[in-house]
Parts: sequence; C-alpha cells; structure tokens
Amino acid sequence: MVISTNKRAYFDYEILETYEAGIELLGFEVKAIKSGRINLAGSYATLKNNELWLLNADIPPYQPNNTPSEYDSKRTRKLLLKRSEIEKIAGSIGKGALPRSSARGRMLSGLTLVPLKVYTKARRIKIEIGLGKSKKARDKREAIKKREVVREMRHTLRQ
Repeated sequence: MVISTNKRAYFDYEILETYEAGIELLGFEVKAIKSGRINLAGSYATLKNNELWLLNADIPPYQPNNTPSEYDSKRTRKLLLKRSEIEKIAGSIGKGALPRSSARGRMLSGLTLVPLKVYTKARRIKIEIGLGKSKKARDKREAIKKREVVREMRHTLRQ
C-alpha cells in the first residue's frame, strides 16, 4: 500500500533506475508513517562510507507530547540495501568508483538519488529510490504542454 509519493521528483528528474530499500526508523516514526505523516519533498539520498543515507525527509512526530524533546523530524536516516545494489549505485553516481557508461554510450555522471515513494510491504516500510538525471527547463515545459493537451482531450471527450 502506497503511503506517500514524491510527485515533484517525477517532474524534476528523468528516472533511469529504481531501487527498493528498507529504512531504519524509530518506533514512533513507524506509527507516524503508517498514519501518512511523511513528506518527501526536497529530500534526497547520498552515499557515505559505503552506506546510503536519506536526508531531509520530514517525519513529524506521531504524538508530539510523547516524543523525546531532542527529536529532529528531518534527521538523517539509514537506507538498507544489499551490498551489490549499493556498489552498483556508487558506480552509477561516480562515488567510490569511476563512472560507467550506460547502454546508450554516454557517461552516467551528474545523477541524483531521489526518493520516489514510501509504501508498506509485508508489514515493513519500504522506500523506492530512483537514480535520476535532472531535466532541463525546456523538458519541463514540454511535460506541462503534454499534460495540458491530454487534459483538454479528456474534457472534449466528456462533452
């Protein structure tokens, strides 16, 4: 069941690959996420010491009165992936290894890891992260135009 989706990531980035990761959480954060209280806007993942970390994901407390006073809702959280997946991501974003060429022959550099959605799977909370390449302003304008055309076509078909 999908809990939250980062719609902005699909608009700002061209998603090349996706990965499913677990996320290291505190107990009250799990309750907050299951009740739908998570904001992925502006968050991203980074690689530090051969581990993936989620930054700037906002998880407000489930019960503010029962939350520790030193709790930071935008704290850095560890993402849990297999070692082989982490190595593949490190090679793609160019940290820890030389950038590899893609199937199309261009270098995979300047890529960002962005969280796409948070969902539950077998009572566990999972996060889908995508390896994305930033879109240019003209690409975004084309996406807006395409969306407007589809909207107008639906509107004319209803009448």
